Amino acid sequence: MRSGGSNQAAGLSLAAQPVKVIAITGGKGGVGKTNVAANLGTALCRLGRQVLLLDADLGLANVDVVLGLRARLNLEHVVAGECALDDVIVTAPSGLKIVPASSGNAAMANLGPTVHGGLIQAFSELLKPLDVLLIDTAAGLSESVLTFSEAAQRITVVVCDEPAALTDAYGLIKALRRRQPSARLDVVANMVEDEAHGRALHDKLVRVTERFLGFAPGYQGAIPRDDYLRRAVQRQTAVVDGFPNSASARAFMKLAQAIDAWRPPCAPRGGLEFFVERLLQGPGRIGQAG
Repeated sequence: MRSGGSNQAAGLSLAAQPVKVIAITGGKGGVGKTNVAANLGTALCRLGRQVLLLDADLGLANVDVVLGLRARLNLEHVVAGECALDDVIVTAPSGLKIVPASSGNAAMANLGPTVHGGLIQAFSELLKPLDVLLIDTAAGLSESVLTFSEAAQRITVVVCDEPAALTDAYGLIKALRRRQPSARLDVVANMVEDEAHGRALHDKLVRVTERFLGFAPGYQGAIPRDDYLRRAVQRQTAVVDGFPNSASARAFMKLAQAIDAWRPPCAPRGGLEFFVERLLQGPGRIGQAG
């Protein structure tokens, strides 16, 4: 695996700015997690921020497809030593930078800890200035999902109003709290009728987590179901770009503004250095049995 720059230069670059690291995850597929990640990243770019979105669904990646981008290289080529991480980054018209992964490659979904370690180390060598790193994890409770999530400063759990989605979101929150009791967990209610529906969905989940875990995840906001969002998906563009005045686009901008106002923690829970350290040294290292 080739380096994207010197360790010393990278350390200086990363130390010069507090990078917000946010994992976007969900207990099951179909809740709109990737769409939330892509639109949230786009919305942050519209606020003038430098944003990198890591597609961490290493076996079934599709962030580049969602945004209609053509990626010639991806993380599979980085792992094979054919290029540096910096070489695979593609940029959307909004300015959102994306690290694409491979799709349909079972080997990528089951990388061992040594390869993962080298991959994450490559992130510490990125010289691009960043304000926010978004991590679009795979769905479910795999070791990869848990490790990427617990390495972030904040975790956004995307849910929709389906019994299976709520049950699996509870299971994910339970697993994350068990491994990292101090984890900052927030819920985004996706594909809801309105704000009241979103809060009701969050309340439904909180009743279960408070009863069985003694914990209540925060409420980050709601994304309404609207026809413009469906049309944006079909056009392979972010609704924030394609239909900026739609209800869903306004909701994403509201989420982005809240993240923009959040002050990232200082060391030891701050920036990409922490992200790399957690992934390389944390108890839930990727590929290692839990």
